[in-house]
Amino acid sequence: MTRPTYDELAALVVAQAAIIKEQAAEIERLKARVADLEAQLSANSRNSSKPPSSDGLAKPAPKSLRRKSGRKPGGQGGHPGRTLCQVADPDEVVRHEPSRCGGCGRGLGPAPVAGVTRRQVFDIPAIRVGVVEHQLVAKRCGCGTVTCADSPDGVRAPVQYGPTVTAIIVYLYAGQFLSKQRTAQALAELFGTPISDATVAAATVKAAKALGGFRGQVRGLLTRESVVHFDETGFRVNSTTHWIHSTSTDRYTLLSAHRRRGREAIIAAGVLPAFAGVAVHDAWAPYDTFTGATHSLCNAHVLRELQAVIDTASGDAPWCWARQATDSLLALKQHIEHAHTTGVAVDTGVLDQHTRRIRHAATIAADDQTATGALGRKHRALARRLRDRLDDYLRFTTNPAVPFDNNAAEREIRMVKTRQKISGCMRTLTGAQNFCLIRSYTATTRKHGIGLLDALTQLANGKPWIPQTT
Repeated sequence: MTRPTYDELAALVVAQAAIIKEQAAEIERLKARVADLEAQLSANSRNSSKPPSSDGLAKPAPKSLRRKSGRKPGGQGGHPGRTLCQVADPDEVVRHEPSRCGGCGRGLGPAPVAGVTRRQVFDIPAIRVGVVEHQLVAKRCGCGTVTCADSPDGVRAPVQYGPTVTAIIVYLYAGQFLSKQRTAQALAELFGTPISDATVAAATVKAAKALGGFRGQVRGLLTRESVVHFDETGFRVNSTTHWIHSTSTDRYTLLSAHRRRGREAIIAAGVLPAFAGVAVHDAWAPYDTFTGATHSLCNAHVLRELQAVIDTASGDAPWCWARQATDSLLALKQHIEHAHTTGVAVDTGVLDQHTRRIRHAATIAADDQTATGALGRKHRALARRLRDRLDDYLRFTTNPAVPFDNNAAEREIRMVKTRQKISGCMRTLTGAQNFCLIRSYTATTRKHGIGLLDALTQLANGKPWIPQTT
C-alpha cells in the first residue's frame, strides 16, 4: 500500500474541514430547531395567548404576573357583600308555640309570651303557567255593521306565549348558554308547559330582529367614546372557524360575528373606521391600519410574551432583557395605580427612569443576532415592537382614562367562548349574529344597572331598552 502524498493529505484535510464546517452549521440549525420546538412545548397560558383550558392536566403551578399589592386577601373594606339577611316584612308568618312546659309539664295555653325567635326560609313557591284568555267581542249596530274589538298589543294569535315566557327562553338560551333542546327541556320541567326547539329558535330570531335600533344606537355611541376596547376570538360556525369581534367600554358592548378576522370584519362592525379616540387592543396589525384613532397596546399581552422569553433564556445568564422590561413595566403599573388611588401627582422621574430601562433593554435585544432560528427571530420582532411602539404601550402613564391592559375586552368575549364550550358551535352565521346581538343587549343593560330578565321582558314586549345620547 502506497503512502499518500503531501498534496493528497492536504486535499483530504481541506475536504474534512469543509465537512466539519457543514456539520457545524447543521448542528446550529438543529439546535435552533430544538429550541423552537421546546419553546412551543413550554407555551402555556402564563407565557402566551393560549387560554388556561389548553393547559390540560399538566398545567403549570399558578404564578401570576402581578406583584404584591400590600392588601390582605379576600373582600376589601366597603365591599357590600351578598349575605342572606332577614327581611322586616315576610310574605307569610307561621307561629310555633309550645303546648306544655318543658320543666313541670303544665299546659302553656294562657301563659304570657317571654320572647320570639325569628327564623326565615327563603324559597320559591311552586310555579305554574297562567293562561289569560282575551275575548274580542263583536257587536252589530242598528245599521247592520258588525264591529269587533281591537286585539291588545302583543296578542296576535289564537294561542301564543306571553312576554315573560319569551324572556325566560331568551335568558336561558343567550344568557345561560343552553342549547335549543336543553332550553325547551328546562322550560317544560320548570313550568310544566311543553315548548319545542323551533319555539326557542323563533323566540331568539324575533328578539334579535327587535334589536336593530339598539345596535345602531350603541354603534354610534361607541364611536363618540374617548377610550374603547377592541378584541376578537375564533368561533365555530357549522364546523368552520368564524370570528367574534368585540367593541366595548364600561357602558356599552357590541359583539359581531363574521367569516373574516381582519379589516373586512372590523369595517363591518362599524366602530373603529369612524372612531377618533384611544383604541385599546393587542398588537394585531389590522387594528393599526385605522389611522383615525390613537392606539394603546395591551401590556398583559406583552408581559406574557416577555415571560416566554424569560422561560427560554439561559438560567445562568447574568442579565435578561425581557426580565428588565417586565420589572419596569410592572413598576410603572404600580406607580400609576398608587398615584390614581392616593391622588398624588405622578413622579416624572420614575416614569423617565423606567421608560429608559425598557427602551434600553428592547434596543439591545432587537440588535442581538446570537439567537438563531424562528425563536430568535420571534424574540427580536418582539423587542423591535416594544422599542418602536413604546409610547403606545405606555399610554396608560400619560392618559388616566387609558387602562394598563385590554382585559375589559377579553371579559366580553370570554362569555362567547363559554357558550361554545357548553353548547358547541352554531349551525349558521345568522344564528351566531343573532346570538352576538342579544349578548350585546344583555351586557349593555347590565352595565346600566338593569336586571337581565327585566331587560329581556322589555325586549319580548317589543320595546327594548335603548341607551340615550348624552
